[in-house]
Amino acid sequence: MQNQPPPSVRTVAIPFADLKERGKDLSGKIEEGLGPNGLGIISISDVPDFPALRRTLLRLAPRVASLPEDVKKQLEDPDSRYNFGWSHGKEKLESGKLDTFKGSYYANPILDVPTTDDALLSRYPSYCRPNIWPADHLPELEIAFKALGKLMLEVGLMLARHCDLYVMQHGMGTYDGESLEQTISRSRCHKGRLLYYFPRQFSTQKDEGGSVSSWCGWHTDHGSLTGLTCGLFMRNSEEIPCPDSAAGLYIRTRDNRVVKVTFGEDELAYQIGETTEILSRGRLCATPHCVQAPSSENASNVERSTFAMFMQPDWNETLKFPSEIPYHQELIPPNGALTFGEYSERLVNKYYQGKT
Repeated sequence: MQNQPPPSVRTVAIPFADLKERGKDLSGKIEEGLGPNGLGIISISDVPDFPALRRTLLRLAPRVASLPEDVKKQLEDPDSRYNFGWSHGKEKLESGKLDTFKGSYYANPILDVPTTDDALLSRYPSYCRPNIWPADHLPELEIAFKALGKLMLEVGLMLARHCDLYVMQHGMGTYDGESLEQTISRSRCHKGRLLYYFPRQFSTQKDEGGSVSSWCGWHTDHGSLTGLTCGLFMRNSEEIPCPDSAAGLYIRTRDNRVVKVTFGEDELAYQIGETTEILSRGRLCATPHCVQAPSSENASNVERSTFAMFMQPDWNETLKFPSEIPYHQELIPPNGALTFGEYSERLVNKYYQGKT
């Protein structure tokens, strides 16, 4: 059933020069992009050094994916449920099928060893285990991954401060507990994810190529704030423009419409996660999103790389859940309080195979 394609919408954009002014009133832009009627995404333009750091890291993604299978096996970390190092075909989304369309490389760009406490390593392995790097096979990955991740955290903290000011203006006073800026800045468990979408043959995806979620299933980020780069498309190792105008990021709006969201390749985008929606009592809103693969005749053998920086509370941060938040109600105890670590592990059980 081919209806009209979803409309394309440009993100609300904030110039970096405005963002770094701590006293500047950006509440109008914050509300438009991240408030109750926004798309849950905003972009930052003219971030110094970002274009070069983005290109350097994203061009390494196909090189990671093409490492020998025995090397990639050594870069896997099953004990973290594949939340560190290389991961391919381990994640379940939407229909319950395993996601084999993309490979991921996960690491904490800020701390190589978040903790040495054995009890924490055992309890929260997806946050506490040490990074794994292909030092002998692709040493430049660690350098590029950390450089981009740290920049995205720095800019994210600037945005978080303006989000705090907006929420306080809207009658919340300070957050329940700590501000978004403070919560992110003191956390030890931020996570970067370098994503590589494998090239697909157009003929083999006839049955699903038209699906809006054909490259990455519908989901809502569960952390505080997610930084996103624009995807980099390549064919035969050459960078190309996106070969299909319908491909890219889609968001489900608060009134249940689906829109395609675009931002410039030199802009840095940020999406609100469920945890921030909870702590702001709905003043800042998370939205479900997915990625559609190119599906036109000229899209065969096209690969896509991108990077996401998940900024999230520390595993020990206590979250107080209000009764009116519609997310994952079955995971929340009667008293409505979980640490972020407890909450995350319960969510991971829903999305990954392994221990329950």
